[in-house]
Amino acid sequence: MNDSFDVVVVGAGVFGAWTAYQLKLTGRSVVLVDAFGTGHSRASSGGESRIIRISYGGKALYSRWAQQSLAQWQAMFDEVRHPLFHKTGVLWFGRDDDDIFDATLDTLTQIGADFEVLPRAELDIQFPQFDFETITRGIYEPESGVLLARRAVDVVVQQAIQRGIDYRVAAVQSIGSTERVKNVALEDGSQLQADTFVFACGPWLPKLFPNELDDRLRVTRQEVFFFGVSAGDRSFRPAAMPAWIDFRMGFYGIPDIEGRGTKIGLDMHGPVFDPDNGDRIPSASGLYTARRLLAARLPRLRDASLLEARVCQYTNTWDGNLLVDRHPVHDNVWLVGGGSGHGFKLGPAIGAYVASHVDGHGTAEPDLSYASKQTTQARAVY
Repeated sequence: MNDSFDVVVVGAGVFGAWTAYQLKLTGRSVVLVDAFGTGHSRASSGGESRIIRISYGGKALYSRWAQQSLAQWQAMFDEVRHPLFHKTGVLWFGRDDDDIFDATLDTLTQIGADFEVLPRAELDIQFPQFDFETITRGIYEPESGVLLARRAVDVVVQQAIQRGIDYRVAAVQSIGSTERVKNVALEDGSQLQADTFVFACGPWLPKLFPNELDDRLRVTRQEVFFFGVSAGDRSFRPAAMPAWIDFRMGFYGIPDIEGRGTKIGLDMHGPVFDPDNGDRIPSASGLYTARRLLAARLPRLRDASLLEARVCQYTNTWDGNLLVDRHPVHDNVWLVGGGSGHGFKLGPAIGAYVASHVDGHGTAEPDLSYASKQTTQARAVY
């Protein structure tokens, strides 16, 4: 059985969901396909929470896109009357010799973002939960916060379905080998025909396109941990504590949302990981590292109980810039991925970018191109 559409979108994570949604708004017929279903446990978009921030060093494109995306996330949640954004504020830790911090200040000023620069003395007063150690200053974004990721992506998919997309749980096996792809084959032997194909498969992209992406996308094993707070203690809840980022130390934190505990995410790139068969049991070494960092930053939680732990993955480009470009051979195939641990928040902007290029009026961003992707690791986007 063959079905025909204007666009086939493969992958119902945050990039694929928003791309399908934005393409449907242009009047096209769209089918969204995912091998396991949106928000599944192996997906990079399947976790409970993600930080949405505007600060991005000197990367003004991502700061602008984060601003636009935050407004679109909030508009969608308002439409469905489902509050999946927590305005916790986001605090970026800085030191005196921090070039990325200084570049961030310039970018935030340039785009007119809402932020404050807090000296160490003010940090100690406003956020007494923290031991700031060598931190001398911070960037605080009062309007930023935390998205409830898995549920947020499901809302996008459901809204796209309401607007008329076709949504299917099915695994794509292959694409045609001609210069202009005409169909994709599913595991049940059926085919989906279309004029345009968008592959937004996260860590499965290099599996579907090994020749093009195996050396350009590096999938790594990442661990996150949730630690319990004392009964009745509200100082680690969103009203009192922001989401926070310490990139130099290689980790970030999210306050206790919905009683799940305070989240510690290890941002240092882990070992290479297979999203299908990789071991998803959190490691003793990861827990040790998380506890050590937790004790240094939030000393009152030094002996906190571990409530949950999760293994996910980053799909890293060589420098952290996203991949959003046409396939190097198939001119009607788009490759959308390389979230590199920071891409989730940008889903609305990514979807709009792809839709504008399918429409033929988009302006290409060189840092997102396939040609810019190298095979060595030199992370530059945080």
